[in-house]
Amino acid sequence: MAIEIKGYIPNTMLDWEGMLASTIFLPGCNFRCPYCQNADLVLHPERLETVPFDLVKEHLLSQEGWIEGVCITGGEPCINRDLPAFCERIKELNVGVKVDTNGSLPDMLEILLEKGLVDFVAMDIKAPLEPGPYRTASGNSDPRLVDKIRASIAILKNSNIQYEFRTTVVPMMHGPNEISKIARALEGEKNYYLQHFNPKMTLDPRFAQLKPFTEEDMEMMLAEARKFVPGASKRGAGLGLSE
Repeated sequence: MAIEIKGYIPNTMLDWEGMLASTIFLPGCNFRCPYCQNADLVLHPERLETVPFDLVKEHLLSQEGWIEGVCITGGEPCINRDLPAFCERIKELNVGVKVDTNGSLPDMLEILLEKGLVDFVAMDIKAPLEPGPYRTASGNSDPRLVDKIRASIAILKNSNIQYEFRTTVVPMMHGPNEISKIARALEGEKNYYLQHFNPKMTLDPRFAQLKPFTEEDMEMMLAEARKFVPGASKRGAGLGLSE
């Protein structure tokens, strides 16, 4: 198996809401979000220790009946062509699989769903679905990027698995107008989360100097989101480890 594991949290209740889970971090990403908190994982994964899959397997087997799922995050897991085989090996251990994705690789997402290899997908929506804002937020200049994001949204909407959409709300990039545009594109969805930005060890050091939005700011943007996604909610800066 070609996939290397570059981080492992044996037990967490933060990354899969309502479940005791483990979290696996995979290296590499096709985005360069300036506010990303996993800079080494994205830019210099070779600096990080590789966690043997057997160690993960041993832990999951020892906690059988307690650990209910494994969250696969990054980086961007879907850049790995061996991701389906990796998910299959995890599912063989009698646990559910959740994948965090930026939604830019709909073909891989479709393969995972068609093969029944994932039980939950959390997809980040980085910006309004317009080329300029998305390029700025993601650091990815693919001219078809927004089309790919829309394709991934449609794949999840038409699926039978659990899924959620989420936006990390960053000063200078987001405000009520931007959140309104994102929520409009998700109109009718049940699960959309606004996540606090955490200015700690960001990929672009300048973003570490930004002051996060206040709770009042977040509530204002949440009100905009709820005009189109009534069930939208917010998460604190400490909830979850992927941006």
